[in-house]
Amino acid sequence: MARPPLPRLRAVGNDLTVTESAGPLASSAPPSSDPDDRHLVDAFIAASRALVAVAARGLADLGEEVTLPQYRSLVVIATRGPQRAADLAGLLGVTPSTASRMIERLVRKRLVRRVRSKDDRRAVRVHLTEAGQMIVAEVTDRRRGEIERILDQMPTRGRKALTGALRAFAAAAGEAPEPDWALGWDQ
Repeated sequence: MARPPLPRLRAVGNDLTVTESAGPLASSAPPSSDPDDRHLVDAFIAASRALVAVAARGLADLGEEVTLPQYRSLVVIATRGPQRAADLAGLLGVTPSTASRMIERLVRKRLVRRVRSKDDRRAVRVHLTEAGQMIVAEVTDRRRGEIERILDQMPTRGRKALTGALRAFAAAAGEAPEPDWALGWDQ
């Protein structure tokens, strides 16, 4: 499955807003030579290292042994609802066989379950179990707490603009906004 088209970002004052589709994630455009863009990319790379460390620490003390890619699968299912294996592979950017092996591991850990469609017996969707939902919630709470501690070290000035920029970045990357998935999906 191809990745969904991505929204365009538009600057409005100090905020970034999301507008219509911008096409696929991969771009054939050459990298920008604008020094401001290079500084922005460098800042995102540094921030992403910090966020990966927060994510890894959030998984570190789980009773279940869950890898970062497995956790990412759980989050995708939590944010987008039950998925067919092929669709999950597309959303994760992995091959269908890789997604199938990951799903099998998550089934053995009782974090997901396969549910056959009542309308089409050939269609099988992967659903989070209660244990899978609990892991996503627990890790999200841990990450939220650690990020709050980091934000407490930052000046409050400029946070509104930062919030808008991070939401626009997440949208451009195809992530579901937090309120869209926090309420959960029907099992």
